[in-house]
Amino acid sequence: MTLEEQFNLIAKEYDCNRRKFIPCFDDYYENTTKLIISNINTPSRVLDLGAGTGLLTYYWYKECQSAEYVLVDIADEMLEISRKRFAGIDRIQHKILDYSKELPEGNFDAIISALSIHHLEDMQKEELFKNIYNKLPIGGVFVNYDQFCAGTTNMNKWCDLYWEKQLLNCGLTDRDIELWKERRKLDNECSVETEIEMLYKCNFSEVKCLYSYHKFSVIVAIK
Repeated sequence: MTLEEQFNLIAKEYDCNRRKFIPCFDDYYENTTKLIISNINTPSRVLDLGAGTGLLTYYWYKECQSAEYVLVDIADEMLEISRKRFAGIDRIQHKILDYSKELPEGNFDAIISALSIHHLEDMQKEELFKNIYNKLPIGGVFVNYDQFCAGTTNMNKWCDLYWEKQLLNCGLTDRDIELWKERRKLDNECSVETEIEMLYKCNFSEVKCLYSYHKFSVIVAIK
């Protein structure tokens, strides 16, 4: 199945399973978001790439309700859940779009993404980072909450095996695990260090990994 088909298939149960798939959920989504937003200029416009059900935007919106949010994804059934989540909030828009090919019109003060960019090949990642850079003002931020490899084959195997062991003991169904393994076949993880190098190569002035737990890290890049 394509990436779009895989995520449309799991759209309804996606949010309720996030805490099971991400052992560090609260630090990863909520606490790191609070740290970032408390230290940047209040954004007027935020773009969420691969927004899915709107989970990451939910945590940004909790801290910054004055901004306009544009959520893009290729999986319409995922976005439909987000539309229901934010029903009645005019400042949140949804667009079906392949962000690896184009970004929405206009500029943004902050561009964010969660668990999406690791599906791209490294060359696609770097091209995307160039496009993101061009959409930001000086001082604007790009924040990538993503899934990474450990850098070496042996260390990455450690992290993969430990993650799978956690998933097998957290109440997920056999179907959940089976679909997760199918989605894993579409992963193209790079290391945190490699992504930081890519972002510097794309002219970001400061890049830092603010949070890391095994496979999950949050990287902030400032233009």
